[in-house]
Amino acid sequence: MEHLIHLSNPIILRKSLEAVIQLAEQYKKEKGRIPVLMEVCGSHTMAFAKTGIKTRLKDHVRLIAGPGCPVCVTDQKSIDTMIELSRDTNRILCTFGDMVRVPGSKFSLMEAKTEGKDIRVVYSPLDSIKIAEENPEKEVIFLGIGFETTIPILVATIQEAEKKGLTNYTIWMTTKLVEPILRTLLNGKEINIDGFLLPGHVSVVTGKNSFDFLVKEYGISGVITGFEPVELLRAIYKLLQQLLSGKIEIINDYKYMVKNDGNIVAKKLMEKYLDYHDEAWRGIGVIQNSGFILKPEYAIFDAKKKFHVSVEEPRKTKCRCGEIIQGVITPEECILFSRGCTPLFPIGPCMVSTEGTCAAHYQYMKEG
Repeated sequence: MEHLIHLSNPIILRKSLEAVIQLAEQYKKEKGRIPVLMEVCGSHTMAFAKTGIKTRLKDHVRLIAGPGCPVCVTDQKSIDTMIELSRDTNRILCTFGDMVRVPGSKFSLMEAKTEGKDIRVVYSPLDSIKIAEENPEKEVIFLGIGFETTIPILVATIQEAEKKGLTNYTIWMTTKLVEPILRTLLNGKEINIDGFLLPGHVSVVTGKNSFDFLVKEYGISGVITGFEPVELLRAIYKLLQQLLSGKIEIINDYKYMVKNDGNIVAKKLMEKYLDYHDEAWRGIGVIQNSGFILKPEYAIFDAKKKFHVSVEEPRKTKCRCGEIIQGVITPEECILFSRGCTPLFPIGPCMVSTEGTCAAHYQYMKEG
């Protein structure tokens, strides 16, 4: 607790901010432009907006929000398919809170729920196991979206269902992995990124060494950091130091949580139950081996194999979430932002999710 108080201390925060600005001005003087850094994690995006750091640094450091929100990166056809699952009255759909409000091409899970479909918000995938036990006559499906942060608990849920011998429980696995999307962004070269602020929660599982490819293959630095204001500013400061010195490395600035090899137990559990799988990303398309699927021997728990659902091609809208999650545009550059698309009446998932870039900008950075 003392450590967390220290990281939120206003005096330390102010001095940290001044130090970052000073270093950023030095970079601008030497390079002729402001540095461009991408925060990969959706929680970092929200923290930067909520604390005012992004607004305060906008003339000194360009902070780009990356594809770190699991709801936001899920492609529209997958969203529509998951919503379609709810139409069968013999099914109970379990999901995290953000998903119920994500607009589908025709309706959302929230609208399906108001029409009488059995859709339940849970705090943990393990809660859905209890629901399956209490409703043996129903098919219970958990909508398994998420990055490496969430995947181990999804696997632990399958392990628990296996132990209990449940035959009415499945997961609709639509997971995403960080490394493939970072490679896609860097290979695409639509934006020039000087360095990455790397996700703390994901790194707890994957470990510091999982980001070595950034240095070895792309010659770009990154800092793994936590979520308190001083931690965020310290990460920016360390990235700027590297950019000015020409040194390229991955720095673990979240050592009290992140180890070099990550969570070995969690990774072994994932290896036991999962195979790599090609996944579709919103606005990007299919990226090879960018997600997981259950191995054939656990197909009994795979909702995609148990239930055959088909949907039409998603309707087109002017929502630009696909470009926003890649850092190509900011929310303000979308014609719908704060006009047709608001947190109360969202058109795209970036305005729905608690980690969405549009939601962060609307709540904490919108002018007027």
